[in-house]
Amino acid sequence: MQKQKLPLVFVIILNYNGKNKLNACISSVLHSDYENLEVVIVDNGSSDSSFDDARRDFPKCHFIKSSKNFGFSRGNNLGLRWALEKFADFIFILNNDTLIETTTISTLVATMKKMPKAGIISPLIFKKNGKDVWFAGGKIDWIRMRTEHILENGFSTPRKTEYISGCAMLIRKDVFKKVGLFDERFFLYYEDADLSLRASRRGFELYIVPAARIVHLEQSSTENAAKTYWLVVSALLFFKIHANILQRTWHVFYLAARRTKNIYDLFFKKSRTAEEVRRAYRDFKTISF
Repeated sequence: MQKQKLPLVFVIILNYNGKNKLNACISSVLHSDYENLEVVIVDNGSSDSSFDDARRDFPKCHFIKSSKNFGFSRGNNLGLRWALEKFADFIFILNNDTLIETTTISTLVATMKKMPKAGIISPLIFKKNGKDVWFAGGKIDWIRMRTEHILENGFSTPRKTEYISGCAMLIRKDVFKKVGLFDERFFLYYEDADLSLRASRRGFELYIVPAARIVHLEQSSTENAAKTYWLVVSALLFFKIHANILQRTWHVFYLAARRTKNIYDLFFKKSRTAEEVRRAYRDFKTISF
C-alpha cells in the first residue's frame, strides 16, 4: 500500500531524563515497517542530555521541549495538540523505556481498520526479559480503589479490557474529538485509566492486541517515594471523579480503615511508604482540582 493511502500515525514519546533509554526507544520506532509515520519527542524539562542527544541523532523526528516537568498528562498533551493540528489519524502514546517490534504499529493500525468501534488499543506488553507479561489488560477495582494489570496472555485474538496502560496506547483521533485530551489534573498515574473510562462511556471499545508486542524495560524516572505519593493522590482523584454514589459511600469507610492502618504503620513500623501515603491523604484535601 502506498504511503499516502496509509492512515497517518504520530508516535509521541514523552521524555524525562531518559539518557539511558530514549535513543533505543526511538530507534526501535524508526525501524518499524509502517511507512506513514511521524515521531514526536516531548521533553518534560529534563536535566540530563537525553533530549539534546536525541535531537542530534534523529534529525528527522520532531521535538518539543517544555520549561519544566509538567507530568504525564500535560506533557503528552503538548504532543497531542501538535499532532492533531497536523491531521493525525492515530496517535501512539509510548513510554520512553520501551522497545517495539518492527510490526507492532502496522499490526495495531490494521486492527483499528478492522474494528471501527475500537477507540484505544494496546499491544501485549512484556517485561525486560521478553517472556513475562507486564500488561495484558487492565481492571478497575471499585471496592479497593485501585487499578490492576491482567497478566494472563493465553489469547490469540483482540480481547476487550476495562482500561489501557499509558505505557503504549494507540488512540483513534475521534476519541480526542469526543472526550478531550488527557486530564491535566492527573500529574502522574491514573490518567490512562481516566481517558480509557471516558472513552468507553462514550461508546468506544478498548482492546489488547496479542499479535502486537513490545518490551517495557521499566526504567522509571520517578523515585519510589514520589511514586507512592502520586499513586495515592491520583487514585483518590480518579475515584472521586468516576465513582457512583454507592461506591463513594463505601469509600468513606474504606479510606478511614486505610488511614488507621497507615497511622499505625507510620508510628510503629517507621515506614517511609506509610509517611508518603499519609502526606498524600493530607495534601489531597488541600489541592485545588
